[in-house]
Amino acid sequence: MPPTLASLVHHSALKLAVRAGADRLDVPVRWAHASELADPVPYMEGGELLLITALKLDAEDPAAMRRYVKRLVGAGVVGLGFAVGVHYDDIPDALVDAAREEGLPLLEVPRRTPFLAISKAVSAAIAADQYRAVTAGFAAQRELTRRALTEGPQGLLAALAAQVDGWAALYDASGAVVAAAPDWAGRRAARFTPDVTRLRERPAPASSVVAGPEHEDRVELHSLGTGRRPRAALAVGTAAAPGTAERYAVHSAIALLTLTTERSRPLHAAEQRIGAAVLHMLLAGEPDHARAVAGDLYGGLLDAPFRIIVAAGGEANGDALGGLSEVAESAAARAGEAVLVVPEGERLVVLAADGGAAVAACRDHAAGWEAARKADDGELVVGLSAPAGPIAASAAYKQAEQALSVARRRGRALVEHEHMAAGSVLPLLADDAVRAFADGLLRALHEHDATGRGDLVASLRAWLSRHGQWDAAAADLGVHRHTLRYRMRRVEEILGRSLDDPDTRMELWLALKTTSPD
Repeated sequence: MPPTLASLVHHSALKLAVRAGADRLDVPVRWAHASELADPVPYMEGGELLLITALKLDAEDPAAMRRYVKRLVGAGVVGLGFAVGVHYDDIPDALVDAAREEGLPLLEVPRRTPFLAISKAVSAAIAADQYRAVTAGFAAQRELTRRALTEGPQGLLAALAAQVDGWAALYDASGAVVAAAPDWAGRRAARFTPDVTRLRERPAPASSVVAGPEHEDRVELHSLGTGRRPRAALAVGTAAAPGTAERYAVHSAIALLTLTTERSRPLHAAEQRIGAAVLHMLLAGEPDHARAVAGDLYGGLLDAPFRIIVAAGGEANGDALGGLSEVAESAAARAGEAVLVVPEGERLVVLAADGGAAVAACRDHAAGWEAARKADDGELVVGLSAPAGPIAASAAYKQAEQALSVARRRGRALVEHEHMAAGSVLPLLADDAVRAFADGLLRALHEHDATGRGDLVASLRAWLSRHGQWDAAAADLGVHRHTLRYRMRRVEEILGRSLDDPDTRMELWLALKTTSPD
């Protein structure tokens, strides 16, 4: 601990006596400073023991002493040392009374005790306290390093929590808690996930201090990683601001965890290269070779139904694909699943277990992106295949690409291939180019009807809906079948196309449904 007024009073060589403020001697002393200025406050920083002989003070004037002491207290001076036997044989009552009124400790310094001796005692105590803190910090660093090497991040967090007499937690790139110490700290750490998310928006290294719920603790958040996107975050909760030794421990933990995350980058890159090779073998129809290359790394993933996700990010937001990759990998890691993530230029391919946490996390991430998206937020477009096995990987990849294309046309963040197959084809035609084709194909018929010379469009719709059955279509229209036959001949003449051609009938039907889907 730093020196206090009490430790100076108990210093046998100084012979100091307490004349006021005996109940406030436990306050730390940052420095001892001698000044004979009538107003030394402009030169104070707070925490000082001020030493005076009252050379320029009217120490017997009660009003002057009250003003003097009040200003010292306001400046943060923690104690006043008065040397007797120099200008005054005893401390004047006016000064003693003023000190008692303001609660300022007043120490009597005997003539045989030079101010320099007090300054040296304070300096020596501060140096000893700093030495103890540094020594304790180095000891903490050794312990943290040992625990990190033998027990991993969980052991390091346990050692850190003990060093700071609080709790510590490690978050992954998505802001989820992956480790915490003590055991009860995981739930508390989860409350700060929104703060971790905001911290990740700042370039690493970054840190912030937040107050816990109901001010139950003080929490420091530190991003981990040297890249533009932090790979993890550390939270340290304590009852008060950490001291020097505790600060050494926190900084050591940050360095060790950052080193761990940065060393994992080459391993992560190597895994992605293996994953790319496995994916290409699957798409080439070589599942056995893919299993052999994957080994234990991805082998379990290829033995059960999986889904393929193909995502594309817009140029306005290069972090879109990186964020999706982190979400998928973090969710899989927490669930103990294998996941294959392969960057492909401006696209990202994810192969994940059907019904697993990674697929669910990608769905949620895309939904959140779509809900919060603005015009200038860039773009994230995701296509999700139906469940497939290794033999059908190529087909699943094409499904994901088709879903991606539909999502881009619809302005959606995510489209699943299964939903496309289960629904109608008509929503897929909601495209400006398709509408323009339909309008152009039917324009001549609409112009004919606008003259009042017939109802060719309605007649064509009725005839096509009845699959060319004259009597049924005529009944729907309320006309004679010969009238309907005449109208269909006029349609052929105006369009210059035969209704006997199935392609013509298909195009006309889709054009009618596109321009009037009801």
